[in-house]
Amino acid sequence: MASERSRGYVLGAIAAASYGLNPLFALPLYGAGLGADSVLFYRYVLAVVMLGALMLFRRQSFALRRRDVLPLAAMGVLFSVSSLLLFESYNLMDAGIASTILFVYPVMVAVIMAVGFRERVTAATVVSIALACGGISLLYKGGDGATLNLAGVVLVFLSALSYAVYIVAINRSSLKDLPTEKLTFYCLVFGSLVYVVRLRGCADLQAIPSPLMWVNAVALALFPTIVSLVTMAGAIRRIGSTPTAILGALEPVTAL
Repeated sequence: MASERSRGYVLGAIAAASYGLNPLFALPLYGAGLGADSVLFYRYVLAVVMLGALMLFRRQSFALRRRDVLPLAAMGVLFSVSSLLLFESYNLMDAGIASTILFVYPVMVAVIMAVGFRERVTAATVVSIALACGGISLLYKGGDGATLNLAGVVLVFLSALSYAVYIVAINRSSLKDLPTEKLTFYCLVFGSLVYVVRLRGCADLQAIPSPLMWVNAVALALFPTIVSLVTMAGAIRRIGSTPTAILGALEPVTAL
């Protein structure tokens, strides 16, 4: 049991650190002229292809129970909305600061678990939350002394809320019994549909202009998407939603 919990903490740390790589691969694509919807479309679709290929190689089943379809669709849309709000905030404020403010989501997870599921809040959790809030409050101004863009901050907070609900729902729904790879695969499939719709059936999809930009797109699909989601689901099952969320402290470190 102790070894499983230790493994959970390691998986949670990997999930947070890999999710913090979003700006590293997304910003070059922005610089090449792609909008948030196109960047996220490539991120999700490439992740679906790679994870699907891995499942085929391992001969894992793609079969779903009928009762799991709607929860998976909801989780996919929820995570996709969180991604979209975060990536849109990159257009309004520094990506490193946006990713740091996103760390408010552990506070939201802890509150949801305490109020909605009567989870006991330990002293360590309270201290962690206080430190998180204190650190975030220091970011009300950017590095040049200018006050942060209010619309950008609102987008990040809404992204954090969506991400927090996603983390809690994975732990508290029937989906917790699904194999990790299958859960992640279908969340990505349903999440990708958000961008298909927003891009008018891909009619507005922007092409990736160069091989180097394709490297960024593939890396965006692999590290902050597949690696992060698979390891996060594994961590949630072993140590719970709140500890996994608090380990998100590694995410802004990576992003900065």
